[in-house]
Amino acid sequence: MAWKKKKRLQGKNQYYSISRKLQREHKSSDEFEIMLNNLSLEEVIALKLELSSKVVGNCLYGFPLWESLSLITKDAVLKYGVSATRTQTEAARFLGLNKDRLSKLIKKFDIDNYFFEKSD
Repeated sequence: MAWKKKKRLQGKNQYYSISRKLQREHKSSDEFEIMLNNLSLEEVIALKLELSSKVVGNCLYGFPLWESLSLITKDAVLKYGVSATRTQTEAARFLGLNKDRLSKLIKKFDIDNYFFEKSD
């Protein structure tokens, strides 16, 4: 019955959107997202580090940047994976994890509170 409309699965993740969250908090706009889309990921990370170092007088000495990269990227990929899928099971498959491991990571990185944190 290919002509029948398929039932679309909806789950908890359907309300997760990083773009919508940042726009709601007035940290992003459509114009900003278009400009950001023109940059590579490497350029975005380098620019973010440069801007952060300007705030502290161009001195980021003593911060374990290299060792922190793994956690930073895992947090970012986990947030994207959860926001790009409809259910936790789909997110686990998308990220190549089992559901138990995904649940532990969601708790570790506090993903639920990130998306539903009240904005001022």
